[in-house]
Amino acid sequence: MATYAIGDLQGCLRELEDLLDLINYDGRNDRLWFTGDLVNRGPESLEVLRYVRAIGESTVIVLGNHDLHLIAVASGHASIKKSDTLDSILAARDRTDLLDWLRSRPLLHGDRALGFTLIHAGLPPQWDIGQATEHARELEHVLGGDTCDRFLARMYGDQPWVWRDDLAGWDRLRFITNCFTRLRFCDADGRLALGEKGPPGSQPPPFLPWYEVPGRGTRKERIIFGHWSTLWLTANPDFTPWNVYPLDRGCVWGGELVALRLEDVKLFIVPSRQPKRFED
Repeated sequence: MATYAIGDLQGCLRELEDLLDLINYDGRNDRLWFTGDLVNRGPESLEVLRYVRAIGESTVIVLGNHDLHLIAVASGHASIKKSDTLDSILAARDRTDLLDWLRSRPLLHGDRALGFTLIHAGLPPQWDIGQATEHARELEHVLGGDTCDRFLARMYGDQPWVWRDDLAGWDRLRFITNCFTRLRFCDADGRLALGEKGPPGSQPPPFLPWYEVPGRGTRKERIIFGHWSTLWLTANPDFTPWNVYPLDRGCVWGGELVALRLEDVKLFIVPSRQPKRFED
């Protein structure tokens, strides 16, 4: 039995099939972790949702920003963007079942036996792994409950910039959402720089990649994440000294799709079938 963490799919079903062939995936014994953003921008978002859902209990999916965007659009709290490829899901006969299933996915998954934690984007430096887990559960409870629609109406926005333990209400939930699904850079105080989307080194001072902030509360945890297609895990997957494993290699932009086998920290890579283009 093996556990494979797989980077952002964004509607790239054929590349997922290529990757599962490469790793000789055994659906009876192997487990799959997905870094989120199952949908959008790629050609087969509906097919990806159906495929991953059908795999069943041997999969773990954490929610990404594109997944939440789909849920918000379907709920009438966001508009379709020019580059979105969500129409087939919104028109599907099984739309309600798929969206209810997606909405019930976690924001964070941890496995103490394997020693890995899975998220989509990032964590602010103030949180340790226990706090991160607690805050993920706060948001999951809202997304799966009766106040989901009210939250989706207030989900979008960049503020508040910095975490405080006394944050409350929609501000608290919005900050949690932005960290788990949008964060790339912040400063030493944990002030988010959500407008910065380039590779490490492109950001203005005093911002750093979230995982490089000195004294980060989760620095001793091995964290797998996606979301950042210009941040590539190389042939040396230790990514020292930060203990993080970025797995989004821009498959939807013509890059690659990656799986990381957690038991021996080995990378498996297949090329994208999508045309080369820049992330928008």
